[in-house]
Amino acid sequence: MASLPLTPTHLGAVLLSVLILFPGETVAQTPTQGTGIPGDIAFTEYVLDNGLHVILAPDDQATAVAVNLWYDVGSRHERPERSGFGHLFEHLMFQGSENVERAEHFQYVERAGGNLNASITEDRTNYYQTVPPERMNLALWLESDRMRSLRITEENMAREVEVVKEERRQRVDNAPYGAAQLQAGFYAVYDSASCFPYAHSVIGSMEDLDAAELPDVQEFFDLYYAPNNATLTVSGAFDQAQARDLIQEYFGPIPRGQDPPQVSCEEPFSHLPVAMEVPDPNVQLPGIWISYGTVERRHPDAPALEILGRILGSGESSRLHQRLVRGEQVALQIVASSNTRLGPGLFQLIGITNQGVEPEELLRLMDEELERLLTESVQEEEVERARNQVRSNTIMGRQSVMGRAEALQSANHFFGTPEAVRTAIQRVEEVSVQDVQRVAETYLQPHNRAVIITRPGSTEEDR
Repeated sequence: MASLPLTPTHLGAVLLSVLILFPGETVAQTPTQGTGIPGDIAFTEYVLDNGLHVILAPDDQATAVAVNLWYDVGSRHERPERSGFGHLFEHLMFQGSENVERAEHFQYVERAGGNLNASITEDRTNYYQTVPPERMNLALWLESDRMRSLRITEENMAREVEVVKEERRQRVDNAPYGAAQLQAGFYAVYDSASCFPYAHSVIGSMEDLDAAELPDVQEFFDLYYAPNNATLTVSGAFDQAQARDLIQEYFGPIPRGQDPPQVSCEEPFSHLPVAMEVPDPNVQLPGIWISYGTVERRHPDAPALEILGRILGSGESSRLHQRLVRGEQVALQIVASSNTRLGPGLFQLIGITNQGVEPEELLRLMDEELERLLTESVQEEEVERARNQVRSNTIMGRQSVMGRAEALQSANHFFGTPEAVRTAIQRVEEVSVQDVQRVAETYLQPHNRAVIITRPGSTEEDR
């Protein structure tokens, strides 16, 4: 079954335990080879007449093919009282189309020796499969058939609404540090009145799921699941001419849809600061979530914020781990990270107290470390260690055909061009000590944050 990516709930669990023209195509950009940059990916790209953006990344050394389709739709595109539609479609897309019966998409790919899945975030939904080279046609055909003729019925919708609701119960409502804590931790930083796109959960609310009606669901599909709102990336062991022929044959006849409306998110942090306490009957140790409002991924400050997150709370050598987990032993685990998006992002610190430690004490010590960061400059060796982490993770993430496909998709989606795949490491390499200090002073301010404390218990008596 389709699955969500690493979400707030999953994080809580972690804390605890192109040069040739073909008919119907127009050329966009046509880079044809890599540049020698570490982790670089050679690719070509073009656009079908119906608006489908295609990126091809052949690799003679590969032994498989990744077919990876991103739709420019996530929870940020949902309307009030209609949350959860994006996540619902992550499930509905496997419920059959004109030529494929329910669940047969999985069966076809797996019987061909491949694997597949899907995921959704606030900013996009992706559907991906890795198959043997001789079955690339199967993966392309399956994706085109459901883009063209997804079977949206009352029966399918009702069944998948119940599946999504059960998923929410398991992953959010009844999970340690689930619904209230992590939802609040990730979404309380956004003003729901001015920035609904990022102020509600990806998985959707029970009330909105119960209120879903077939015409609304069909409208959502027609608007967002159209070729002009999608990017198809093929990576691995394939012949470009054959891939182009198949893509034109399968996807070319699909009609272009109307252009979706722009997402509005103005003054998302105007309501800050926010502080709240949330009880949770599923936890034994208190936790703290601190979320600061920051910038979109393509903003010049984003690389420095990523480095800052690694210095503060990524790994055993990070500042927060060294003092609060290893040193004073007031925290069981603690992390810090920058979470940038198409729209305004957040910088987050999450800590779980050790046995017998009050969350207020952990918060006080976390704030001490933040204050020290603002008054005592980070060191060059800290910045270089963080750069090395990003460099290593980036290169390692591109070793597989699917990793390369995802890297191209991400570059294209968040920076407007797959060319950005070539500057991902460079953007971080250029971060200086002064850059890290500046973004810390700019964004990690008390007036720019939401602080959520969660305690065991569900009632006043429990607390």
